[in-house]
Amino acid sequence: MAGLCAAGLGCSALPGAAGAALRRCGAAGSSRSPWAPVVLLLSPAFSTSCARRAPDRRLRQKRAISERQLTRYFVDQRKVRVVGGQGGDGGHSFHSEPRKVFGGPDGGNGGDGGHVIFKADQQMKSLSSVFPFYRGFHGERGGSKNCYGANGAHLYVKVPVGTLVKEDGEVVADLTQHGAEYIAAYGGAGGKGNRFFLSNENRAPKLFTPGEPGQERVLHLELKTTAHAGLVGFPNAGKSSLLRAISRAKPAVAAYPFTTLNPHVGIVHYQDYEQVAVADIPGLIKGAHQNRGLGMAFLKHIERCRFLLYVVDLSVPQPWIQLQDLKYELEAYEKGLSERPCVVVGNKIDLAESRINLPLLREQVAERVIALSALTGDNLEELLLHLRELYDTYVKTEQSRGQSLVKW
Repeated sequence: MAGLCAAGLGCSALPGAAGAALRRCGAAGSSRSPWAPVVLLLSPAFSTSCARRAPDRRLRQKRAISERQLTRYFVDQRKVRVVGGQGGDGGHSFHSEPRKVFGGPDGGNGGDGGHVIFKADQQMKSLSSVFPFYRGFHGERGGSKNCYGANGAHLYVKVPVGTLVKEDGEVVADLTQHGAEYIAAYGGAGGKGNRFFLSNENRAPKLFTPGEPGQERVLHLELKTTAHAGLVGFPNAGKSSLLRAISRAKPAVAAYPFTTLNPHVGIVHYQDYEQVAVADIPGLIKGAHQNRGLGMAFLKHIERCRFLLYVVDLSVPQPWIQLQDLKYELEAYEKGLSERPCVVVGNKIDLAESRINLPLLREQVAERVIALSALTGDNLEELLLHLRELYDTYVKTEQSRGQSLVKW
């Protein structure tokens, strides 16, 4: 009581049953020592874990990743050192049993080391989760009683579909299908136990061999985006805005060039549940085939696209020159790349200059020209219908060749 009063908390200030109990204790204990212990039974009003005072704990929404942060997460090249698991040593032992003096050797062989295997997974979209070093699991040592050691488990490394595996500049594997595997490093063979060396000449061999080390390699992984269609154009032509308009992809859009720093893939859904993947390739510049700027890093993602959508800015003077420059860069990078099925998309038709340049563009080019506005959504239906026609043609061609289709 003295401590409560000294702290400025009188018995009358305490609420409810706690105050009444303290007042009764004070009246009954006036003859006691002032330092006698008093047991306080606090009411639930003093609880600090009261549910009414707990903060509102809601699940926080995931923040949208900016283009600069996404560039850190999207990795399309990786140098990996892989080492197979070491084989287990052979066993060295002799059989021991009552009333059997010369039991003979019974050391078993060691287990084989595990492989390091690259496996394509369609859920993976970047090489950012691939570590620079992998080692397979080791095999176990051979035991007595002719027991063989257990083999080391294989180590599977998931990589995106479309990953190229290179060694010394040469392509050794191309993982273009979901579930495709490539053994990057073989595990070492297990050693032989002394039972293996038993012969008529040597009835009690003491020789056993250690396990062999696993294979060691340095590989370069390179990711090429696999999509049905690719949006090709110069910077600030409206490729990202077009992809946002026809799919649920959310690439960055701004009024300056090179807003998109890495490829984005959007899925176009149709009523018959068919899905067409469209890749937004970062803007090209003149001399991209000579690796000017980041030309090679962008052009390699176009190689896997089955058909192309050339996005041209209709508001600039002589927009057909853009188309000629784009085809030249593609053809200089890889022969035949510009000859793939394509369509010319004239963007920004909502501007007055674009309406003047549209008939001039159609006179200069032989391909079909679809004029639209990714900002306002004008004439997007024509593009979606023609995109489906290109996809159906691709499906028929692949089925006639007996090849598997790219599915998303």
